[in-house]
Amino acid sequence: MPNGDNWQGDVLRDLRGASGPPAAGTGGPSASVPPAPPSAAQASGSERIPAPTQPPAPAPTPTSAPTPAPHQQARTPQQAPAPQQIPAPPRPRRPSAPDSRAVVDSALSGTARRPQRGEPVAVRAARAVRRIVSSSAAREVAELTRTAEALQQPVTTGRQIAVTSIRGGAGKTTVAALLGTAYAHYRQDPVLLVEADPALGSLPLRLGAETLRWTTADLADIVEPQMSLLDVTGYLVQLPENAWLLPGSQGQIGAMLDTSTYERVMVALRRYFGVTVVDCETLPAEVARVALSASQARVLAAPATLDGVTSTYAVLQWMQGLPRHMIDGTVVVLSSTVARPGIDVEAAAEKLRSTGAGVHVLPYDRHLAAGGVLRTELLARPTRLAATRLAAEVFQLSQKRR
Repeated sequence: MPNGDNWQGDVLRDLRGASGPPAAGTGGPSASVPPAPPSAAQASGSERIPAPTQPPAPAPTPTSAPTPAPHQQARTPQQAPAPQQIPAPPRPRRPSAPDSRAVVDSALSGTARRPQRGEPVAVRAARAVRRIVSSSAAREVAELTRTAEALQQPVTTGRQIAVTSIRGGAGKTTVAALLGTAYAHYRQDPVLLVEADPALGSLPLRLGAETLRWTTADLADIVEPQMSLLDVTGYLVQLPENAWLLPGSQGQIGAMLDTSTYERVMVALRRYFGVTVVDCETLPAEVARVALSASQARVLAAPATLDGVTSTYAVLQWMQGLPRHMIDGTVVVLSSTVARPGIDVEAAAEKLRSTGAGVHVLPYDRHLAAGGVLRTELLARPTRLAATRLAAEVFQLSQKRR
């Protein structure tokens, strides 16, 4: 049993016995072993050397598992590097919503007089009497029925109709408003009126719009292919009878509309509307020429004056040198701005028809001549009939061109 007072010496003897030769046998004389040198504690008799301290073994972590032997380690497949994520390109920033502006300034709205009917009471009364005593009423009803059937024909793709003129004041905006109103009245699919004349055009005023917000140039950067009709119409001005308006400006002189912007807008909006009527700039503006070539039908407004007919005839002769469908799909509208025009309107119409274009005469109407909001119930009956026939012929021409 080891000695508790001299435990260091006992440890040294045990170590020497483990490294020395083994004993000869049990109970026999042991081999001579030289005496061990006295330990430092025995030599001094009182001083003890402290035992060497070993660093404590690290405590095993609960989550660490024992490492298997090299021959027991399973080979794990080499992990593929994580795919590098390519950042998505930033989406184009949409323009901020513009403020709404009134179509007519409040200081000017009070200057307008009460709108009057297109023809006097006496003329309306005389016409009513003639319809009663004659047999023309049945023929008129039959003609209106055929016109309505032509206007209600279905379309596979949206039809675009461009309206332009040679000069300002020829009545092109009035004609565009009449066409859009007729299509919206007779057709079930949505109808769009586009103002491609940003230089203070009057189409919103003619159609009775009260405020303007988004313009043609604004919508070119907004419309996307995944949008629905409800999304698109949120940027347009709603009109009666399922019609919509896209203004060209907010009633201020600004940047002109370029051809690339016009093309983006028309291509994007074509699939949403059955018929689109475009109020273009006057010729020879570049956007007007692009609109005429891209549309399925064209309307050329001209005043029923000598200079108006002369300029229109020169344009039709120029169009004769273009592909044949250009002149075949063009209709000239002669608008009488006074009750007694200074030319023979029927003779002038025959001269214009000789070029291959169609010609319609829009008679003088007091309601149209006064300007302002177009109200179809105030139009003279000949004006309504002429506008309906014009809309039907132009629409049929647009159906012939794909």
